[in-house]
Amino acid sequence: MSPLLELRGITKHFGATIALGGVNLSVTPGEVHALVGENGAGKSTLMKVLAGIHQPDAGTLILNGQAFAPRGPSDARGAGIMMVNQELAIAPHLTVSGNIMLGAEPTRGPFLNQTEINQRATAALTELGRPDIALDKPAGHLGIAEQQLLEIARALAVGCRVLVLDEPTSSLTAADTAKLFTLIRRLRDQGTAIVYISHFLEEVQALSDRCTVLRDGVTVASAPTAELSTEAIVNHMVGRQVDELYHRSSRTPGEIVLESNELSSPPNLLSATLQLRRGEVLGLAGLIGAGRSDLLQTIFGLSPIKSGDLRVASFSGKPSPLRAWHKGIGYLSEDRKTEGLALDLSLEENLTLPRLPSILKPSTLAKETGHWLEKLGVRAAGPTQAIGELSGGNQQKIAFGRLLRNDAEILLLDEPTRGIDIGAKQTLYRLIDELAVQGKAVLLVSSYLPELLGTCDRIAVMCRGTLGPARPVAEWTEHSIMLAATGATEDAA
Repeated sequence: MSPLLELRGITKHFGATIALGGVNLSVTPGEVHALVGENGAGKSTLMKVLAGIHQPDAGTLILNGQAFAPRGPSDARGAGIMMVNQELAIAPHLTVSGNIMLGAEPTRGPFLNQTEINQRATAALTELGRPDIALDKPAGHLGIAEQQLLEIARALAVGCRVLVLDEPTSSLTAADTAKLFTLIRRLRDQGTAIVYISHFLEEVQALSDRCTVLRDGVTVASAPTAELSTEAIVNHMVGRQVDELYHRSSRTPGEIVLESNELSSPPNLLSATLQLRRGEVLGLAGLIGAGRSDLLQTIFGLSPIKSGDLRVASFSGKPSPLRAWHKGIGYLSEDRKTEGLALDLSLEENLTLPRLPSILKPSTLAKETGHWLEKLGVRAAGPTQAIGELSGGNQQKIAFGRLLRNDAEILLLDEPTRGIDIGAKQTLYRLIDELAVQGKAVLLVSSYLPELLGTCDRIAVMCRGTLGPARPVAEWTEHSIMLAATGATEDAA
């Protein structure tokens, strides 16, 4: 079958940086084509060229057999190319239905046709299996997972010939991911060409027909997915053999440094009882919206304590973010774009906030930042580069590095590897292991069950706002965790 979409020799420079060095990609109708590579490999840049956001310096785009040169996103959208970005493009003040139909609102004379807007928004959400999301709710009041679904619903409501999905499951529950996969397969069977970008290689293996691997801005492999093992894909991505992903050293838990007793912060956190010790990684599993993030935010002082007790070894009284930070508690938000980083500021400014170095000489600041860039393996032009210009994995390393620089004794990590590549994940897993060996205490929230089973000493499961007992990781399986998370059984073992 002839390709519906071809990208031939696409080149793109940003100053002296070569983002794309002659990339080739072709997608046929009714095909799910996976595009994989480490953060910074050029995947998102390539798709932004396709979407008309960036203009290529060289190369050709072919759509349905004819040259295609979108001058902007509206051109791409008009040609039937829809892109769902990893970094969400939600208008928080608009309603759910307003976001879904944004830019393609049907009208009746000079006025918006709200009836048709609601009908098309409802149809898209129903196709995604989420008709329960209220159409009149401001999108800014939704969680990250539901906002991601809105982006996908927008593509469905407008209609497309080519659908680009950039890390679409990074914030979705297992149930929502299964519904999305069913939808993708249905769209594929209807003839839609789908480009699927994901760092979850098990998704790539299960869903895609073909796979193209980028490394350092060039195509290094492209073949039917069935011909590529997971190990082969990883080796193409990083250009070397990857050692064991989850490295867990021998750890000896020490004294209790954080303890809660029936801690609550409604509406999502109803009751959480736990003990966190030095030298251990305690994992928190559960469905999105079950209250895991709310627990971390309550411990850090971002959400008020309604009832119950919280005791922290380093201080007494109710926590506040400033007090927690200065008493050795570090918090890593799951939403690095709006909560974790100041994207317009430099790497060194993001790394040193909110505790600036005692000496503010530029040379001293640059030297200290350079030390952390090397330790964390951050790929960047230098300490003064704006952090918003980096890939997601490198941004996450800086957000994590801020906790290391502050020498936090208790680390509250909320989805620390969301949307980052396997190389960046390996770096963070190694650092988490080192911290535990040093006697730090880590409370880790993750929706990726292999991550919890691979990195944690104990795991507790949150279900509908209530935290179950923590058990040694050897007593859990993915199946038992999901049973506990859904409330299907009282005995998760």
